[in-house]
Amino acid sequence: MSSLFPALTDGPAGRPALRFGAHSLTYGELAAASAAVAAGLLTARRVAVWATPEPATAVAVVGALRAGAAVVPLNPRSGERELGHILSDSAPDLVFAPADTELPGPLRELPRCTADPADRAPDGGPAEDPAGGEDPALIVYTSGTTGPPKGAVIPRRALASTLDALADAWRWTGDDVLVHGLPLFHVHGLVLGVLGPLRRGGSLRHLGRFTPEGVARELAGGATMLFGVPTMYHRIAEALPGDPELARALAGARLLVSGSAALPLHDHERITAATGRRVIERYGMTETLMNTSVRADRASRPGTVGVPLPGVELRLVEEDGSAVTAHDGETVGEIQVRGPNLFTEYLNRPDATAAAFTADGWFRTGDMAVREDDGSVRIVGRKATDLIKSGGYKIGAGEIENALLEHPGVREAAVTGEPDADLGERIVAWVVPADPKSPPGLPELADHVARRLAPHKRPRVLHHLDALPRNDMGKIMKRALGRA
Repeated sequence: MSSLFPALTDGPAGRPALRFGAHSLTYGELAAASAAVAAGLLTARRVAVWATPEPATAVAVVGALRAGAAVVPLNPRSGERELGHILSDSAPDLVFAPADTELPGPLRELPRCTADPADRAPDGGPAEDPAGGEDPALIVYTSGTTGPPKGAVIPRRALASTLDALADAWRWTGDDVLVHGLPLFHVHGLVLGVLGPLRRGGSLRHLGRFTPEGVARELAGGATMLFGVPTMYHRIAEALPGDPELARALAGARLLVSGSAALPLHDHERITAATGRRVIERYGMTETLMNTSVRADRASRPGTVGVPLPGVELRLVEEDGSAVTAHDGETVGEIQVRGPNLFTEYLNRPDATAAAFTADGWFRTGDMAVREDDGSVRIVGRKATDLIKSGGYKIGAGEIENALLEHPGVREAAVTGEPDADLGERIVAWVVPADPKSPPGLPELADHVARRLAPHKRPRVLHHLDALPRNDMGKIMKRALGRA
């Protein structure tokens, strides 16, 4: 397979590649440092990387990929039980971690290496990757909501396919400068946010820790693209009224992209009103990398995740497997996809791998969606937690959450279903009030939703919370709400 990162050997050596705070690397420096890593991994099959947001993480990942090894990114905030499971399941040959980091118990038995950005290999490393397109590039562990995390084996052709498809959809080139503050142990921050710029020959400025001030500084200083999750864009929307410099910086960006969860319509509208810029959304999973995106060169509807990317097939199906053909914005089906962007297997889990695919090769995402009349996809939630069957209707939690967020008394909202003897399931709203001393009541919110959507979509139960439980990517952990 040709190189995943041709700019390491074919581009200008002095071109900026990565910057983390005060520490930066040119393409020439990254080529030499990653080649030094690759030279030490000639016999390694898999390597773990303690994925802190710093240049050494990028050097380790790029060096391992250039050596043909598979990378297992580790979340530095994982507990010892989860780490122990990941290490026993993936059996890496060694771990890359900063020299001054004290690693937790499960990692102390592994040989340890340091990817020093200052190291240099004299020949700059191989121009061609030694591995083929079907060889593993990453083993990324899922969230494990229904058991121990599963390791999704992502082949090298999936990385190349997704990043090239996004380049087509977003007009992403080597002239783009990306800014983000995403963690590097997940697809969003690592694949899109680090490997994406490197495949294009562009550059990344990582914030280390996300702040609206950091975003404004980097966009005003020449960055052209911003990647974030809805929590980040919500904080930006909250800061915009009092920060004209932030508004000007966002207005000057070429592309604002949100992912990992749905961006509430209220935040879409506030950002567009203040900046004149739209935030575009895309849809993907660990197992599929990216499936769809709003295109940079076409108009879009806020709340949709665009159309299938080049090379990706997507369909909606009923529970019996029959196809949903309606593009009416109302008929809900499960998303199934197939294409070169897919993972190959769950490591050591042939049972789970077989269950994830249909007989003709479609991957069952578990995400529920509708198609709009222009063919764009609108996600309504996860099949397990966000599809509510009430009174004979299939209701997506997402549209009720958006309606609740339009109420001035609601700061955050989540919607779930719970058993109901009459309806099958009743709609439950979990709300963080804008003013905790004067929270909106159930009748007020139920009427608010019924007027905007339909009476059968109104909440029947209301819980007030101080905060919604979220994971590292900002996603609401709905399975924890029943214990709230």
